[in-house]
Amino acid sequence: MVMQKLYCLLLSFFFFSVCSVSAQSYDIVIKGGHVIDAKNNIDAVMDVAINDGKIVQVGSSIDATKAAQVVDAKGLYVTPGLIDMHAHVFFGTESDHYLSNGLVAVVPDGFTFRVGVTTVCDAGGAGWKSFPTFKKNIIDNSQTRVLSFLNIVGEGMRGGAYEQNTNDMDSKMAAFVAKQYKDIVVGFKVAHYSGAEWTPVDRGVEAGKLANMPVMIDFGGNTPPLSIEELFMKHLRPGDIYTHTYTLLEGNVREPVVDTATNKVKPFIWDAVKKGIIFDVGYGGASFNFTQAIPALKQGFFPNTISTDLHTGSMNASMKNQLDVMSKFLLMGMDLKSVIKASTWAPAQVIKHEELGQLSVGAIADVAILDLRQGNFGFYDKTGYKVEGKQKFECEMTIKGGKIVYDLNGIANPIYVKSKK
Repeated sequence: MVMQKLYCLLLSFFFFSVCSVSAQSYDIVIKGGHVIDAKNNIDAVMDVAINDGKIVQVGSSIDATKAAQVVDAKGLYVTPGLIDMHAHVFFGTESDHYLSNGLVAVVPDGFTFRVGVTTVCDAGGAGWKSFPTFKKNIIDNSQTRVLSFLNIVGEGMRGGAYEQNTNDMDSKMAAFVAKQYKDIVVGFKVAHYSGAEWTPVDRGVEAGKLANMPVMIDFGGNTPPLSIEELFMKHLRPGDIYTHTYTLLEGNVREPVVDTATNKVKPFIWDAVKKGIIFDVGYGGASFNFTQAIPALKQGFFPNTISTDLHTGSMNASMKNQLDVMSKFLLMGMDLKSVIKASTWAPAQVIKHEELGQLSVGAIADVAILDLRQGNFGFYDKTGYKVEGKQKFECEMTIKGGKIVYDLNGIANPIYVKSKK
């Protein structure tokens, strides 16, 4: 009798388990896309299932009949939501505030989802004084996930004399605010200082030490330029970020990574790579040259992270957007998996937000679905140097937190899900 009851109990549990599995439902199933997920070393055609804002399954054959929406991704690439680690989104209406509550920055939601970006890091727009305004006006009112590299200058990136004021570069206050908002602030930014002193760098690094966060350096402005070898080897720590890596500025104000006489990557650059310095693209309006990038990549000096330095000047000039910059690096010889990694998992690791940039089961369902269009495309830099390519990324769909926030060609079926009454 006891055995019979036990048998019935086990049988009931078995049928309950089978019914539970068969009744599994999904909000979205993405079918037949080529998944590239650097964190999990996935590079294959697979399906992805999403429910309640999370990735719940990645597999070869997920039952799409259980999904509220099905996305046909055949012939497309399915990646984690892209992370633009260097952007300027502290938009405001102050005409003389440059990239800190000013008109040159951009409203994030208008320029992120349409190119597969689900997370941006504002690179120094706000300092510790202006961060509360940035949070209230932009971070708290954006669908895009907005994080911040806090400017070592308290006033933020207001331009002109504000960014030359070493008296406003307060390591302790910057670290205090960063720790107060540790889920949003990911590090510190040093930029636009034109003097010959190391004061801004050292105060930025000091803030980084106090808050246990990386520092992003936009370096140069003095003539002759300060040594980037000294910057890398004597001032920065492993994990600190050098942005605008492939730029050649006029006026001898920033030392380039490629020797313009020999066209060779300078030997100490390899030492900096071994040390753990992070090299970021930070394309910008004036911060990328093919004459630096092409020889650097041919010699194996690839960026750790691909970013835009997005603002009204860069996006309407040669930079365009995150996908355009990614397309350029693919054209220059960076392999597809590495380009995707440098725009997803690598920046997630650099900013210490490893819950992002991946498609693990249980991860936040931020997804980009990309087409690699074939055709004849032209890419140029700030000098007019032009290269032609046969491939270019285009975003078909962006999913943020399990919700479709951008669908270029209506590939979701149904396109809109009727709300439950």
